[in-house]
Amino acid sequence: MKVVIQRVSQASVTIDHQKVADIQKGLLILLGIEDADNQEDIDWLVGKIIKMRIFGDENDVMNCSVQDIDGDIIVVSQFTLHASTKKGNRPSYIKAAKPEFAIPMYENFLKSLEKEFNKKIQAGVFGADMKVNLLNDGPVTILIDSKNRD
Repeated sequence: MKVVIQRVSQASVTIDHQKVADIQKGLLILLGIEDADNQEDIDWLVGKIIKMRIFGDENDVMNCSVQDIDGDIIVVSQFTLHASTKKGNRPSYIKAAKPEFAIPMYENFLKSLEKEFNKKIQAGVFGADMKVNLLNDGPVTILIDSKNRD
């Protein structure tokens, strides 16, 4: 599993001109799923995301988690995170999981994140043509691959 975590001042997801998710201060998470992923990957990532100290404290030092600041989270499925650009100019998405595997994993990720966060998680719609709008705060953008835990 791969995630791109962006600290945002505002973020939203629109599908067919209708806003389906909208937050102020918090995290926008792009989630890519591959066939080798499992519940252990979900649990590890959820723990990392919830505890990650990337928000400023009273001294403006990145010392607070999204929970500490009572922020919000939007999760968007993003199969292109598994793009291979090794050959040619057209990325290959062969590593990205097919929907029959990816959808239940995406739903499990959302449920696990919501349970650990103890707050409603907003989300895009798996496989939909989404327009994601965000105001990256910092900017702070962090990439995490659950298969590379160094």
